[in-house]
Amino acid sequence: MASQLLPEAFLEKVAQRFKALGDPLRLKLLNNLGEHGEMCVMELVEATGQQQANISKHLAVMTREGLLRRRKSGLKVYYSIDDPSIHGLCLLVCGRLREEGMNV
Repeated sequence: MASQLLPEAFLEKVAQRFKALGDPLRLKLLNNLGEHGEMCVMELVEATGQQQANISKHLAVMTREGLLRRRKSGLKVYYSIDDPSIHGLCLLVCGRLREEGMNV
């Protein structure tokens, strides 16, 4: 009997995690946070060129799903990556895309 790749109890949570990663802007935010470390919302707005409300919405989704950590300091809210496996997962996917001939 082959072992199950994903335990049944985790399927919904894994799907939610992938859904949270399934938006290009969210990946761009994660990329910025991975490169620069902790950043406030306005720094992420400047880095992406997106509206503050849109950035905040995406940050809230990723925080709720356990991808990001949120810290408030005065009037500013800072975000950082809370799940260290995210970087490795993205590198794994990029490596596979390169193998398939994509120029990434």
